[in-house]
This record gives sequence, structure tokens and C-alpha cells, in this order.
Amino acid sequence: MSTPVSRQGGMKLARWAACGVGLGALVLVAVLASRPAATQTTSSFLIGKVAPPVAGRNLAGGESSLARLRGRFVLLNFFASWCPPCRTESPELVRFAYSHPDGQQVAVLGVVYGDTAANAAAFERQVGATWPSVVDPGERIAISYGVDDPPQSFLIAPDGRVVDRILGGVSAGGLDRLVEHAVAAGS
Repeated sequence: MSTPVSRQGGMKLARWAACGVGLGALVLVAVLASRPAATQTTSSFLIGKVAPPVAGRNLAGGESSLARLRGRFVLLNFFASWCPPCRTESPELVRFAYSHPDGQQVAVLGVVYGDTAANAAAFERQVGATWPSVVDPGERIAISYGVDDPPQSFLIAPDGRVVDRILGGVSAGGLDRLVEHAVAAGS
């Protein structure tokens, strides 16, 4: 039979254990939230093949296409304003785009995924995105790239071939390394 003293000791131990677990979880969340987005490449049926066409009305009301960007590397980024990882990666995309002014060597082309043009345009204004983004009604472009959830990006070589597929958020440094690797590999 337990005594009131041993029950109190067990309660104190349980409280300390709960506090320790809570503190550990808080530290883990803080560390993960403060880390920059990774740039994780993954295989795709498109790697090494000519990229499917991307063309259509952009958020500014004009026309944009992947074909017009031929001759330089292109980061094709599928995004949506409602996507939390897209919001997290957007400062990194802006940093990457601004580190290559006027499309020197690299251009960014966005594709709106499952979102309205108005919401996507407001999102891009909010984050400072200045590159063109194509509206994708019916997700035809996304389907041709095998995209089923944003954010996803594809690095396309100057000759129009897909070099890498990036699942999830990107980092400017990671994207620069992918481009450097592709240049070194002769893409």
C-alpha cells in the first residue's frame, strides 16, 4: 500500500519529466523553425529530358514561356499563396533571383498551382517576387511535370533539358550549388 509521501514524490517526478519533455520539444521546434530551407533534389522521370512546354498568361496580364528563356538556366517554381512552405521559401527565391540580376545565367519562372491569379499576384507582391509567373488552369503544366503538391521546382539547363527536381522549399545557397554543379557537369 502506498503512502501519501511516496505518492507526492511520484507526482513531483512526473511533473519534472513532463517539463523536461516539453522543454525538449520547444527547443526542437525552435531549431527547426530557425533553419533555412533545404534544397533537396529527387529523381524524376524528366531528368535528362527536354522540359515540357510552359507557356501562358502571366500574373501581369502578358504572356510568358519557358521557350523565351532558352539559353540560360531556368528555375521553374510551382507555388501557391495558400501553401505554408511556399511562404517560407519565398525569401530564398527572391534572394536567389536578385543574386542573378537581369537573368544573368539564371532566370526564375513561376507556375501558379491550384490558386487564383489574384491571390498569387498579391502573394508575389507581398514577398517581392519580380519574375513572371504563369497561370496554370486545370494544372495542365503541373501534370506534365508530375507535380501534385507545391512547392516543387525544376532546374532546367540552357539547352532546355531538366537537370534537377527539388521537392519542398529551396534555399538560395542550395540553388546556387545546383547551378554550379550543373555547369561543372557540362549542362
